[in-house]
Amino acid sequence: MMIGVLGLQGDFREHLWALQKLNAEAIVVKTVEDLKRVSGLIIPGGESTTIGRLARITGIADELHKRVIQGMPVYGTCAGMILLAKRIANYPNQYSFGLMDIVVERNAYGRQVESFEVDLPIQVIGGKFKAIFIRAPKIVECGDKVEILAEYNGSPVFVQQDNLLAGSFHPELGNDLRVHEYFLRMVGVKYAGVH
Repeated sequence: MMIGVLGLQGDFREHLWALQKLNAEAIVVKTVEDLKRVSGLIIPGGESTTIGRLARITGIADELHKRVIQGMPVYGTCAGMILLAKRIANYPNQYSFGLMDIVVERNAYGRQVESFEVDLPIQVIGGKFKAIFIRAPKIVECGDKVEILAEYNGSPVFVQQDNLLAGSFHPELGNDLRVHEYFLRMVGVKYAGVH
């Protein structure tokens, strides 16, 4: 099974390296044809407006909608979470894929200079995880079908809705690969061990 990392903009290389450390077959997705080859997709952090615009221009946005309806797992981190959300509270006119029943607020945890790390308890991966927040979005509303997997200061920061996974933080920037392992399990990839 091939895992894709959306490579239109942002820190897609770091996600690719994390997947490769787990011996997962992974490619950078830049076209509709690339997207058709994968069994799961990670949407990385970056500039959500730019990624959204390029996804529409390339046709990836339409194909992504089809694939998600068919059950393909998708994991959005930071800007990726913003793009998965049904609405962006503080930028209501910004385009998003609208696939996940969450409302988010962009840059809710401060600017780049206010980035921080925190040990987050995440039961589904087996304990605390050092989560890195950089210009992170906050989830301000969750629909009934959204399962909250982790919270920070009373707000959800890691959530799942069926085949969709989203987080405010950047697991690809640390050495702990358990969040990526969790996504691989969602896709149905058996964990093959670290290089």
